[in-house]
Amino acid sequence: MRCPYCQHPDSKVIDSRDVEAGIRRRRECLNCQSRFTTYERIEAQALYVIKKDGRREEFDRSKLLAGVRTACAKRPLPTGTVDRLVNEVEAELHRLGRAEVASALIGELVMERLKALDQIAYVRFASVYREFTDLESLRREVETLAAGRESGRPPATQLPLLPEEPRGRGRRGRRPRNQTS
Repeated sequence: MRCPYCQHPDSKVIDSRDVEAGIRRRRECLNCQSRFTTYERIEAQALYVIKKDGRREEFDRSKLLAGVRTACAKRPLPTGTVDRLVNEVEAELHRLGRAEVASALIGELVMERLKALDQIAYVRFASVYREFTDLESLRREVETLAAGRESGRPPATQLPLLPEEPRGRGRRGRRPRNQTS
């Protein structure tokens, strides 16, 4: 590892830490004693996606991220949720150990996670992914989703869309009047 300051080829590692995408190392140049940070990450083998029409193209994380972000747009989700979802899907694809995966598998992995995360985002993603051609097929999907839901509450991972009102107060924050006759 060359020093970024004096270009000396030797340095020593002062500290190593695991980070999300690999290893972070603090180094010190043996020549000028300057300190700098390097990051190491595992380079995964190239992954190819087999499209519906049979074409093959290299997996592009940014395309997957854009699609999930579009489905989750303006939804009350915690910060970083979409990135974590895409990281999970990408990790799952690499765990399969295959050089090629069908785009259908990627879509199913995303929908499985979106269904548990946010049902509106799930329907948005499914409507594009499954290419609903008519209102009836969309209605069936929404009914299936509603039938599988136990309560009228959103998933625990979803933030509330509107702030909850304190109990015992009316619409404008006033206590209801006691009715006496």
